[in-house]
Amino acid sequence: MVKATWNGAVLAESDKTVVVEGNHYFPRSAIRPEFFKPSDTTSICPWKGTANHSIVVGGAENRDAAWYYAEPKAAAAEIKDRIAFWKGVEIS
Repeated sequence: MVKATWNGAVLAESDKTVVVEGNHYFPRSAIRPEFFKPSDTTSICPWKGTANHSIVVGGAENRDAAWYYAEPKAAAAEIKDRIAFWKGVEIS
């Protein structure tokens, strides 16, 4: 089972992650939605598309520490409806 944690909270947990470029992408159904909020910031990957999301735990925000591709490009279709993490989020 792969787990994503930050600031003492389990953000996501799944045994069905997809690994792309060393990042575990969790199924949307595996995240705890109460810790996530939309972000206006986006990033663009030439082969995956546009991504964004933020994490809030106990009032502390880790801005843009989670990302997802709502409409990934064809080459990245396997990560549609999946979320990955960075910026201090521990994957174990």
